[in-house]
Amino acid sequence: MQLRFTKMHGLGNDFMVLDLISQHAHIQPKHVRLWGDRKTGIGFDQLLIVETPSTPDVDFRYRIFNADGSEVEQCGNGARCFARFVFDKRLTVKKQIRVETKGGIIELLLKGDGQVRVDMGAPRLQAAEIPFIAETETLSHAVQVEGETVELAVVSMGNPHGVLRVADVDQAPVLTLGPKLECHPRFPQKANIGFLQVIDAQRARLRVWERGVGETRACGTGACAAAVAGIRQGWLKSPVSIELPGGLLNIEWDGVGQSVLMTGPATRVYEGQVRV
Repeated sequence: MQLRFTKMHGLGNDFMVLDLISQHAHIQPKHVRLWGDRKTGIGFDQLLIVETPSTPDVDFRYRIFNADGSEVEQCGNGARCFARFVFDKRLTVKKQIRVETKGGIIELLLKGDGQVRVDMGAPRLQAAEIPFIAETETLSHAVQVEGETVELAVVSMGNPHGVLRVADVDQAPVLTLGPKLECHPRFPQKANIGFLQVIDAQRARLRVWERGVGETRACGTGACAAAVAGIRQGWLKSPVSIELPGGLLNIEWDGVGQSVLMTGPATRVYEGQVRV
């Protein structure tokens, strides 16, 4: 069986996108790992799947698989590509759609300037909701890593994030500390780890070690989590321009209980076919 796919990226965070509405297949983790290999497959950070919704109040179901075959709850850069994909493929004529994900319902808006705005919903800030093991609820937690203590803010954007402030992201130990914090026992479901450098009240730089992937050029939910953490700590104020290695995202958040709005680009790279 041959499946049509589209290769897309959001600020260099790259995806293989499959329409499983007009075509049908049962995708298994072994397929994801095979296609995700950058030397022998297509290569991507995540596989995005478009499916029919399970409830009538949403337009699509959006599923996300990391390159290691694990299914995850949310992907913000992927959500922008998802919106561009379903509109360009004429799966909808709407420019504003509601999408169900494993992490909850999100709303996507295709803007006239080609950017896509994603309403990511309200962040979850209680440790148990992230999940993160903590005795008390505080703005940051002291986490022990091989004899070193780091201060970590924890946020869920439908998927778990830890955010730590650094003086310079270029010198931050992303490749060494990132995987240790990703798999830290205080994160029962592992976590994405953001290294945040504050430039001024409305500008920051960010690198993200992504759960199940490694460092990526951009992470939409990571940018949202970093903005939320920075605003709560008083380091930042909305709107925040987050510079990632792949480019800029604009994040807006008005405080606890309010939705996080993320705006950025979505780019089609090429079309192809793959055998199942």
